[in-house]
Amino acid sequence: MRVLIACEYSGTVRDAFIAQGHEAMSCDLLPTDRPGPHYQGDIADILVHDWDLMIAHPPCTHLAVSGAKHFAAKQADGRQAAALDFVRMLMGAPIPRIALENPVSIISTRIRKPDQIIQPWQYGHEATKTTCLWLKGLPPLVPTNVVGKGARHVTKSGKSLPAWYNLPPSADRWKIRSATFQGIADAMAAQW
Repeated sequence: MRVLIACEYSGTVRDAFIAQGHEAMSCDLLPTDRPGPHYQGDIADILVHDWDLMIAHPPCTHLAVSGAKHFAAKQADGRQAAALDFVRMLMGAPIPRIALENPVSIISTRIRKPDQIIQPWQYGHEATKTTCLWLKGLPPLVPTNVVGKGARHVTKSGKSLPAWYNLPPSADRWKIRSATFQGIADAMAAQW
């Protein structure tokens, strides 16, 4: 099967599909973190190729409800509308099977509700990270290894965050937080 992993620089999902014997390629504006088939550029350049499946990870910066306090500014300057248009382009791609993943976001209210909501603890990682999946031509993922939900950290402001998410400021903190957990990538590759 020919698999396109859209908006992925890490290579995690791409490599999980390759390990299952598929021809997979990641695509992102950033270079790949791991050696492997990767197109560095605009996903629109390659969407029309003959793909059997696309797993898309559109940036959540202007979509996630965790950033709702910034929505007014993002709506006023068009960033949120552009992000939603990008999601619509991915969902409407001429590919028979598509999974689009994002955290809880305005995709649910502005486009459509997700088909499934998953957590890393359902796939072998003691962590919570609510992840929504919008599916086209694919069945929901089946949990593969249900474990505990993991430790939580209470911030100075009293907010409770997953321990893995509570990282000190760094240049690559956003990359670590946005990465797909390996167990979820493996389940996608084995089940889809």
